[in-house]
Formats: sequence, C-alpha cells, structure tokens
Amino acid sequence: MKKLLHADLVSRRRTEADAATAPRIPVVVVLQNIRSLYNVGSIFRTADAMAIRQLVLTGYTPTPPNDAISKTALGADRTVPWKHVASAAEAVTALRDEGYKVFAVELTDDSRDVSTMNLGDMPMALVLGNEIAGVTDDVLALCDGAFEIPMYGVKHSLNVAVAAGIMMYAAARCATFANTSTTETT
Repeated sequence: MKKLLHADLVSRRRTEADAATAPRIPVVVVLQNIRSLYNVGSIFRTADAMAIRQLVLTGYTPTPPNDAISKTALGADRTVPWKHVASAAEAVTALRDEGYKVFAVELTDDSRDVSTMNLGDMPMALVLGNEIAGVTDDVLALCDGAFEIPMYGVKHSLNVAVAAGIMMYAAARCATFANTSTTETT
C-alpha cells in the first residue's frame, strides 16, 4: 500500500467545469439558521464530495461569496448548486411540492435511526438546524419524519457539520449503492 500524493489525487479529481454537468444524487440539504461560516463551508465541502443535488441556505445562514466559507469549502462553494431562501418553512414546503420527502436531522420521539434510510426515502431533503436550537418546531411539523444518528457516549449531539457529513454519506450510499439509476444530471 502506498499513500497517494497530491499529484495522484489531482489526476483523479473532477474539474470545476465537469462538476456543472456531473450526476448528482437526489438529495437536497436545507440549512436552517446555521450561524458558523466554518460549519457552512464544511457542509459545502462534504456536499461536493457526496454529489448532493443542492444546498438550500435559509434564514440567517451565511451565503457565498464569503472568504471564510470559501476557505473551509476549498472551492466547493463554486461547485455545489445552492440557493438562499428566507424561510426554512418556505423551502421545506416548496421541496415537498416538488416531490421530495423531507426529513429533519433531529432527536424526536419518533426519529428513525439513520441506518434505516432506504431507497423509498428518495428523493429526499434533509433539514439541519441551528447549532444550539436545532430544527425549529414549525419546520419540524412540516417534515415527513426525522432521522437521528445514534449516540453511544455521554453527549447526545454532534457538531452540525459533522452530523451533516454523516447524513450526506448515508444518503449518498443509499442512493448510489442501492440503485445507481437514482443519480441524475442537474
């Protein structure tokens, strides 16, 4: 085994021009009032890696162009389709009208373990809430359900960018390994 060098990685990497027409999984990630520029940048970077269809930044979630987002995203803010919508409730309603099943990433009395995610949940929108308050009750009421990430330690929460990464990986794995025909070009 040999660790790949930067030149090896660059030769395998998709170009920014290619990213515009590359297949994407049928998953939209909605960020509700995320305050940290670095969390937003990290989520962009992971969304690029997982070929997420779109990020929807809502409320006071910071948006590109922003140097702190770009620095953390390593340019993924230029390759991941995104838009800003003033209200997360408005964004969720529009996604449901477009045929998405909408799931909060939240601890509720009826959350599903992320491991139960399946192809029947696609196309899917995942809503991640503020670092302190989580997904608001009004938005949670509009969701079709909720997924949670099991916790085995003392703490019962993760950083929002870490949680987003776990959820996007699970969704990408579900969409691409369960049925490769679910990817599409945007």
